[in-house]
Amino acid sequence: MSELILELETELLAFLAQLDQPVEKTAREMIIMDLFRRGMISGGKAAELLNIPRLQFIKRASELGIPYLRFTEEEWEGEIAESERL
Repeated sequence: MSELILELETELLAFLAQLDQPVEKTAREMIIMDLFRRGMISGGKAAELLNIPRLQFIKRASELGIPYLRFTEEEWEGEIAESERL
């Protein structure tokens, strides 16, 4: 594992302290969640990097307002049509 030293302003550290978890853990989660949100890593890989079960990752992403499933409008319409067919 590599190490990175990150300088943060006092004000930002104060905000992060309100989350009641170590800043390092918060920063790691934020980076991984953003990589997932941008589509750079899969949900499975994100869960693996966070060392949590995939279901826990899905719930956490949802809490942060990051959708786990991404559909184009065409895909969504196909899903709706298929569910109505059943």
